[in-house]
Order: sequence, then structure tokens, then C-alpha cells
Amino acid sequence: MLKLISIVESLGVPVFMVFMEEQEKYIQALIKLHRGLERQGPGDINYSNYILSQISDLPTNPRIADIGCGAGAGALFLADRFKSKVRAVDFSREFLDELEDRAKQRGLEHLIETIECDMGSLDWEPESIDLLWSEGAAYNLTFKGALKAWRPLMAANGIAVISEMNYFTSEVPEPVRVYMQNAYPTIGTESENAGHVNSSGFEILGIHRLPSKAWWDNYYGPLRENMNSLKHSKESIMQSVINETEEEMKLFEEHEKYYGYSFYIMKAV
Repeated sequence: MLKLISIVESLGVPVFMVFMEEQEKYIQALIKLHRGLERQGPGDINYSNYILSQISDLPTNPRIADIGCGAGAGALFLADRFKSKVRAVDFSREFLDELEDRAKQRGLEHLIETIECDMGSLDWEPESIDLLWSEGAAYNLTFKGALKAWRPLMAANGIAVISEMNYFTSEVPEPVRVYMQNAYPTIGTESENAGHVNSSGFEILGIHRLPSKAWWDNYYGPLRENMNSLKHSKESIMQSVINETEEEMKLFEEHEKYYGYSFYIMKAV
């Protein structure tokens, strides 16, 4: 990277412009790799049903938001479950288009409102959400940052369900720590995240770990099929994304008992 900076500076091109362009190419490669998948991260419909079974005090027709919805596995599940409208937020128009197509196929298009925007800058009316759902997306703002950004949206006694990558123990193997220093430097333990929840205007109702089986069956398995179809791509950035994804899979396979996603169920207080 330092060599690249020196070359760019010698050409008189602003460094930040080059890195913004490279970042955009990287994001587009990630989107391409995940195109057509039901999920853009680990999850499971049966487990989502279990999570909802732990919540007893939602309105009959809750106002729902799925933030960082991707292609909409969660949004469609919620719309079908509650027969209520779901605001589905994501930065990717491609994923939202996939969601709209799937909603039409399932006769749920009247219950899905897709919103392409920055999930950290939602200009919605305060206290306008009864159920906030977000699977694996809060890290974009950091878990603490997401709680701060989304708390004003919550109705009195509203429920937020956020799945967050975290450590299951404070005793984490060195390879995992080294990887996370680059991949997610603000990752915390469940107890640390519970502290963030309780100091952000929420009350913890429960913490539930997503089974590792959901990673392999519903995310890594289908993702590997896409990786195999793109492994001969001549795009260097795509090859980098595939290599990094393979490294991620290998790390999880070897250390899945030390980290993963936990669902935080919380009430606005």
C-alpha cells in the first residue's frame, strides 16, 4: 500500500481519489459475488422464528424496519409473519431490486417498501418503529454506533433485534485476534455489547447465539457455489475478494466456538 501511495503521489493524483475508486471496485466485486444469494450473511428462518417466540409484547400490526436488509430474507420473513409493512433499508440498489422481485413472486410486494440509503442517516420520524430488525449489518456503524443512530427511531417499549459479530469468550486464539484487527477492529464480547445496549436507552431482554450450522447451510455453502463460478475471473479485485472469503471460511471452520453472531433482543426504555 505504501508503494502504491508513492506512485500515485508522483503522478500528482490525490491519494484519496484513488482509494475511493478502488474501494468502489471492491464493493462492486462483493456485490457481484453475493448476487442471487438468498442471504448476504449468516442466518436462518427457523432461528428467526425462535427469536420472535422470545418476544411477547409487540403490537398486533407493528411498524417494522429491516436495516441492512440485503436481498431481503429477513424483510420477507417479517412481512409474511406479521402481515405488516416493512421498511427495507440497504445501500445496494441491486440487492433491493432482488428483494422487490422476490416480494412479487411471493405476493408480498404491497408489504415491502425498499429504501436505498445510508443506514446511519435515517431521517425518519422519531418513535416511528415498533420492531427494528437488523442481521449482521450493525458493524458498518459499529455496534455502539448503530444503537446510538437507531434508538431515536424506536417507539416507547419498541423492540430491537440486532445480530452482531462478537467474541463468545475473552480468551480468543491469536489467529482470530489478528484477523479481527483488520476485519472488525471494534468487535467486542457479548458482555461488552450488553453494556453498550444498557447504556444506550435500551434494556437487554435476551442474547442468543446463531448456530454455526446456519453459517454453512444458508450462507457459506451457497456463497461457495458463486465463488466457484467466478474463480476464473480475470478481475484482480474479484480474485482478491474470493481469496479473502476463503480465508474467512477457513478461520471460522477452525475457530467457530470462539466467535460468531449473537442476536441481541432489546427493549427501548
